[in-house]
Amino acid sequence: MIPRYSRKEISKIWEPKNKFKIWLKIEILICEALNKLGKVPEKSLKVIKKKAKFDENRIDEIEQEIKHDVIAFLTNLSENIGDDSRFIHKGVTSSDILDTALSIQLKESCLIIKKELEKLLKVLKEKALRYKKTPCIGRSHGIYAEPTTFGLKMLGKYFEFKRSYERFLEAEKNISVCAISGAVGTFANIDPFVQDYVATKLKIRSEEVSTQIIPRDRYAHLFSVIAIIASSLENLAIEIRHLQRSELREVQEFFSDKQKGSSAMPHKKNPVLSENITGIARIIRANILPILENVSLWHERDISHSSVERVIFPDTLILLDFSLNRMSDVIKNLIVNEKSMFDNLNKSKGLYNSQRVLLRLIEKGLTREKAYRKVQKIAMDSWNKNKNFKDLLKKNKSIKDFLSSKEIDKIFELEYHFKNIDHIFNKIEK
Repeated sequence: MIPRYSRKEISKIWEPKNKFKIWLKIEILICEALNKLGKVPEKSLKVIKKKAKFDENRIDEIEQEIKHDVIAFLTNLSENIGDDSRFIHKGVTSSDILDTALSIQLKESCLIIKKELEKLLKVLKEKALRYKKTPCIGRSHGIYAEPTTFGLKMLGKYFEFKRSYERFLEAEKNISVCAISGAVGTFANIDPFVQDYVATKLKIRSEEVSTQIIPRDRYAHLFSVIAIIASSLENLAIEIRHLQRSELREVQEFFSDKQKGSSAMPHKKNPVLSENITGIARIIRANILPILENVSLWHERDISHSSVERVIFPDTLILLDFSLNRMSDVIKNLIVNEKSMFDNLNKSKGLYNSQRVLLRLIEKGLTREKAYRKVQKIAMDSWNKNKNFKDLLKKNKSIKDFLSSKEIDKIFELEYHFKNIDHIFNKIEK
């Protein structure tokens, strides 16, 4: 991934040097297990542990000639170890090393992403509690609906990401597996003890049944969850972008003193961070299709999945980490304009009470159809002529036959809409 959208901690996991370090660790653990089975002499094991080193440039040089990355790595090890290198990679196949190492890289990445999810959950919860009773107009189809609170908006996002966090934990568990089972997964040339030993040392689980590779449905699960998280990030980003529009100005991304919004228009303050997250979410979601297609491979394995994973796995995880971190900062530093929220609520001219009027007329004995027609006609007059809905109701003779002025005032009390807010917020952990 390009540096602009990369953070160092997670990017380092996917650098060749770290990959080779994991490969070496796995190869040594296999030798340890074979030593316990009496298949690698103690003396040779000590030599291997002491002399096993690799050189990235030398590995690349060898691979240019032989066209196989794992063999290039093993050749470089043998150059450093000497004769005892014959015990390295004994009875196993390349994918035993590649896939088990991939499990470690994915797990290490998941640990970072979990921290970022936890951080985002924390700031969303803080915003939800802070603005629990801050009224704002709710919108459906972008049109005035009924009042809600800004805190409730944030609470909904909190629970959305909480669900993804729980899904992510399960997906992380599913990819944390080790396969050291040989050319087609039969353990023909390697004792099953080796797989269990390596898995225990790496603090992951033994694969239940592998072919030459770890089944790719495991990865499809993880990256499907990641695609959902990306969609939730976009969902939140779009909310911020809409609420920052000039006509609304209910929230605003933090804008520093020296920041500039436009090369042409000095007045501009654009929601560029949220827009950036929206764009990245599109890339992450697009990446899920080839990962799903990787589930279907020929027989015990083909190599069609390899190029996809080398590109998409690191890129997707790095982008997700970047987006989560950026969104946490956006929410933490979000400027919330409570006055604009209240002003926009009032700009609806009270139309958000149309359902309350409808229900009250039904309680008075009108059929739903008759009540709806009466309320809709007056509401459309309010909308089209920009007149106060409550005033029009009080002046309408057909309404006055059923509702007094005092009853209409009661219907228009804002607090009515928030009587169950505490009940909803009781669902959040204290």
